[in-house]
Amino acid sequence: MKERYTAVIKRSSHWWIGWIEEVPGVNCQERTKEELLETLKLTLREALTIGMDELKKKIGARTSRSS
Repeated sequence: MKERYTAVIKRSSHWWIGWIEEVPGVNCQERTKEELLETLKLTLREALTIGMDELKKKIGARTSRSS
């Protein structure tokens, strides 16, 4: 699994917005840059965990069908 990801962050009026380039759907907005970076980390971790859980289910379904 990749250990480094690219966070794109920008200031937009009173908000900081950002996303992770390599993982579609991981995007956040917060009032401060520090909050944004923390929220992006948490959201990325959750997205990767959900992705792995779904992959395990698919692999398990294929394995049980072929037995």
